Amino acid sequence: MQDDANPFDVTAPEEEHRFPCDQCGADMRFDAQAGELKCDHCGNVVEIEGHGGHVTAIHELDFRAALDAQLPEAEIEETRVAKCPNCGAQVEFDERTHADECPFCATPVVTDTGTHRHIKPKGLLPFAVEESAARDAMNKWLGRLWFAPNGLQQYARKGRKMSGIYVPYWTFDADTKSRYRGERGTVYYVTKTVMRDGKRVQVREQRVRWSPKSGRVARFFDDVLVLASRSLPKRFTDGLAPWDLAALEPYRPEYLAGFRAEGYSVELPDGYSEARMHMDQVILRDVKFDIGGDRQRVHSVDTSVSDVTFKHVLLPVWLAAYKYRGKTYRFVVNGRSGKVQGERPWSWIKITIAVILGLIAAAVVGYIASQSQ
Repeated sequence: MQDDANPFDVTAPEEEHRFPCDQCGADMRFDAQAGELKCDHCGNVVEIEGHGGHVTAIHELDFRAALDAQLPEAEIEETRVAKCPNCGAQVEFDERTHADECPFCATPVVTDTGTHRHIKPKGLLPFAVEESAARDAMNKWLGRLWFAPNGLQQYARKGRKMSGIYVPYWTFDADTKSRYRGERGTVYYVTKTVMRDGKRVQVREQRVRWSPKSGRVARFFDDVLVLASRSLPKRFTDGLAPWDLAALEPYRPEYLAGFRAEGYSVELPDGYSEARMHMDQVILRDVKFDIGGDRQRVHSVDTSVSDVTFKHVLLPVWLAAYKYRGKTYRFVVNGRSGKVQGERPWSWIKITIAVILGLIAAAVVGYIASQSQ
């Protein structure tokens, strides 16, 4: 029986993202370079209707309706997921996969019949960087880390292919109006006579004249982006920015062919709380700009927020997780720009050698300096 109080507990048909080739029957995959479905077995290609053309607008969803469990049933879906026992990632698997490694931390995962009922994605950024290019970018990034262990660099270069993952995000729109009270500071200088070394000297002393200031500021926020995953360190995903959100495509399962998608683990209210923190920082900056002057003091800001909308979007990330000498190292590549982030491993042997060489160089410089005197 359907529980009207919680629409996320209802069993719904599972959607399978498989696209068999109409010529040979093999599974097709989304080709990031060509922007179409491609069969690696026979070479057949199929265009994705509307790709790159933004034929269908991406509609926002009402935030209040979601909190009140009043979203239309068409906006909810159920997917088969496996939860990693180590990092907690919820990764979608097709029905033929029963055991695999977690792409986020390389931990063995046995899939079960667990499902994740969630708000459907409304849009995504399709992959634009091929796996080979992402791996080259990662290897170049590793090559610039002189203090990284040689063994890890060699292991990564000889490792298996990177995993293409669509990572979940929330975006929020909101109209804000804020009233504030504060003070404007104007810097001025006075000349004073002081005693220094037994002499009278004149110095300029900076002072600030404060005057009360109050007013209003307004700002409309568009697509405030919030990570909806806890599987990767936030510093990694923040480092992949910026994302070209203007190029978001309406969600189509064809874009997931050959890739995986992670289910969101940051719920909508928590995502909105993070978005509000970002909004408040921007509003505070607006308030200080409105106060003007040389210095600003802000005593209070009262913000009203209206017309809050949101959408669930998927952003493309190439991911590699390598286990080296008992430790997992993770590297991520922006699937649109090729920007790389990851663990910065340290080789204590290289560090020790560098310290010894530095001490030797310092000793040589000191010896030459003493001889010249």
